Amino acid sequence: MIDLYYYTSPNARKALIALEELGLDYRVVWTDISAGDQFTDAYREVNPNSKVPAIVDHDGPGGEPVRVFESGAVLLYLAQKTGRLMPAAPRLRWEATSWLVWQVANHGPMAGQAAHFHSHAPRHGIVDEYATRRYVGEVERLYEVLDERLREREYLADELSMADVATYPWVRVAAGHGVDVARFPAVGAWVERLSARPAFRKRLDDPREDKARRNEYTREQFTTLFRATPPGDTPTTPQEAAR
Repeated sequence: MIDLYYYTSPNARKALIALEELGLDYRVVWTDISAGDQFTDAYREVNPNSKVPAIVDHDGPGGEPVRVFESGAVLLYLAQKTGRLMPAAPRLRWEATSWLVWQVANHGPMAGQAAHFHSHAPRHGIVDEYATRRYVGEVERLYEVLDERLREREYLADELSMADVATYPWVRVAAGHGVDVARFPAVGAWVERLSARPAFRKRLDDPREDKARRNEYTREQFTTLFRATPPGDTPTTPQEAAR
């Protein structure tokens, strides 16, 4: 059994999709990052970086429990555990690895920053035109890279791999980070192919997921999630005042 520490977010959905696609037994441990669950001592034993997702595989190597954190590491661990979703041929395996690392090092972080300044921050009175242009512009460039890669192939490494699993959840919320996927037809066709697979459409039967997907946060939740106090709020602790 694998424990998946989860909150509705693109990075956490990577792990959910992989577990579903691989048909592994897992249970969801809801980790409400808007309430600060990720900062508890218990969770930091699982992920010292206080982010989701993370997993604990109770049947890890040698039958011993193992924790794995960071979404890219989780995907690579599950691929190695099952021998699936990474190409067997060395050339294609490294191609898939390269695109997986591209996603976690470039596409995801830039899309996350673009989403913050395009969608989240303005709801709380924060408008930064320079930051918005900077991050939305860079993530658009990354979509151009992705579109070029997918023009003559169905998947990032020619066959379905963890590179596709890593990239898909972020592309599905492209509008939230200021990108119109219609401008990138090869990406749009790739999304349709993946969306036809049940694992990629998986939703939890949990009202907390629907609520989290709306990305509606109180000022207190915004401060907890983004480690920044919205304008008009008075910091209540020295730590908050220093942010």
